[in-house]
Amino acid sequence: MNYPYVTEFRQSLVEWFNVEKRDLPWRHTKDPYKIWVSEVMLQQTRVDTVIPYYNRFIESFPTLELLAEAPQEYLLKHWEGLGYYSRARNLQAGVREVLENYGGIVPNNRHEISTLKGVGPYTAGAILSIAYDKPEHAVDGNVMRVLSRVLNIHEDIAIAKTKKIFEAAVEELIDPENASSFNQGLMELGALICTPTSPKCLLCPVREYCIAFNEGEPEKLPVKSKKVKMKHLTYDVLVCEDQNGRILMEQRPAEGLLANLWQFPMIEHGKDSIDTFKIEYSLDVQSQKNLLTFKHVFSHLTWHLNSYFMICHSTEKGVWLTREQIEQLPMPVPMLKIWREMEN
Repeated sequence: MNYPYVTEFRQSLVEWFNVEKRDLPWRHTKDPYKIWVSEVMLQQTRVDTVIPYYNRFIESFPTLELLAEAPQEYLLKHWEGLGYYSRARNLQAGVREVLENYGGIVPNNRHEISTLKGVGPYTAGAILSIAYDKPEHAVDGNVMRVLSRVLNIHEDIAIAKTKKIFEAAVEELIDPENASSFNQGLMELGALICTPTSPKCLLCPVREYCIAFNEGEPEKLPVKSKKVKMKHLTYDVLVCEDQNGRILMEQRPAEGLLANLWQFPMIEHGKDSIDTFKIEYSLDVQSQKNLLTFKHVFSHLTWHLNSYFMICHSTEKGVWLTREQIEQLPMPVPMLKIWREMEN
């Protein structure tokens, strides 16, 4: 990399971050476990959304030991609404590995920390640099956007191997004396100033060292090809209440999308799908009304949901639970939306 302003770039970025950084709860600790939790929560989730979840999570699981021992349903209940639930399961598995293999001390080198469940190159670098102040790369979307503009990199960031280019760039640019502030500064700059559209270049502490700014076209970077085509599925969601006020529930499979979470019976929409469901569960339906019709968007999948409320006589089939029991179960966001509508 032939970039002449390494020293100036480092100094300007670190000084700006130390003055302008947001007051976030995970910035009040150097505990690698708590920083690990924050980084996992922040994956594909907005900072404002994460803050209350993080505070509640750390209050319930202040140590690795408490998280390792937690029943999965209790853990998932704390994650309810954050989405991407595999993050929570992987975090717990990784914590258990730390206790079993490293005496409860989160490893302070990339080789060992990268063996932990769910810890990829970015999370490893974030923990190592922020908690241990190690000069390690931590490249996420914000960092790639900032450096593509600063260094005028035109490779497509949607291609996985492109990340190696940015990791190498960070290794050359990073301030070895202030690795934590440097990496967090890159992330903060991307979040607050060097945004995807309408970057606030006049407020940027490193604009005079930014090639794209000096060439007058920062918004053309980074180069990013289009996402995978969205898949659409339509389901009927059936909220069935029996004569005792209990409600029919089911648990999703242990593998795959929203694994182990609880939901109201959900069947693929079709001409006779609801009638087939009633026969399958031997339900004697007394009344039926529409609840919500809405869509829920995942990264590469959209659910179109039609929900219905039914009064019926329960049978021996299925899991019938009281409202109090349901309140304790971890449920995905679409089911929570239907549940709140029903309870209103």
